[in-house]
Amino acid sequence: MAAHIRGPEPVSMVQALNEALRSSLEDDPKVLLMGEDIGALGGVFRVTAGLAKDFGEARVVDTPLGEAGIIGAAVGLAMRGYRPVCEIQFDGFVFPAVDQLVTQVAKLRNRSRGLLSMPITVRIPFGGGIGAIEHHSESPEAYFAHTPGLKVVAPSTPADAFAMLRQAIASDDPVIFLEPKRRYWDKGVVDWTALAAPLHAAAVLVTGSDVTLVGYGPTVRTCLDASVVAAQEGRSVEVIDLRSISPLDTSTVVESVRRTGRLVIATEAHASFGPASELAARVQEQAFYSLEAPVLRVTGYDTPYPPSRIEEDWLPNMDRILDAIDRSLAY
Repeated sequence: MAAHIRGPEPVSMVQALNEALRSSLEDDPKVLLMGEDIGALGGVFRVTAGLAKDFGEARVVDTPLGEAGIIGAAVGLAMRGYRPVCEIQFDGFVFPAVDQLVTQVAKLRNRSRGLLSMPITVRIPFGGGIGAIEHHSESPEAYFAHTPGLKVVAPSTPADAFAMLRQAIASDDPVIFLEPKRRYWDKGVVDWTALAAPLHAAAVLVTGSDVTLVGYGPTVRTCLDASVVAAQEGRSVEVIDLRSISPLDTSTVVESVRRTGRLVIATEAHASFGPASELAARVQEQAFYSLEAPVLRVTGYDTPYPPSRIEEDWLPNMDRILDAIDRSLAY
């Protein structure tokens, strides 16, 4: 996918990610890509299409089917000054690599007293909504956010996908870069030359006065749709895109809650012990006297991911979010 896509016309998230990888490869000869079928095939979702042809097999590396090996090799490359960008084909395939990510990638900088940095970016398509089965539709962000030493981010638009991936690759710390696969084909305009917002800053997308509604990655568009319907019913909803799961930009959410008095959090991750729970705890610690209602969570259920024919009932949808808004305002 050539750089001529950098124009004013809307592009998909896949195109924006491809351009971010292309420009990072062009800007820094130490950047290289690794993953299963990312070369000639261009990846399952074609995010790396055309890059092997333009940059060669030494910089766009088709790896064996072994996630632990991919991340282990990336550790060695990072030690030698490279910036590996690893693609995990699907969210549920990352677990063989968790040993390397938790015991090595997350800890080596601390273990070496700062002498070794780990500039590794791990791209993971995550979440449901594409009619797939378990291991292809999961939300594993809590595992990584619970691990000190790993940063975890999730874009929700093509513009953020482009800017945030470039920032992640340039970071000297390891970044788990979660890509909402059901938003891969959503299109948006990208300002290719704009200064990017800080990687770990939340964004207020819609201002409102009645309730704060927070999401990240795949749920952001659902939150925006819900805010439109709520407005038609006379409810003013402020929508925040977290963008970063670890570290959390708590201050942006707390500032909003102090004005609205209510908070609803929407995430595809399981309800228990997830990012929504952590954010709810922080808000009640810092803005307890501003809350007019309990913090409510709209999440995936505490079950394994269901068969695709019923996934729409399992995922947080607009009706469930609107119901939570109604319940919050009823207090």
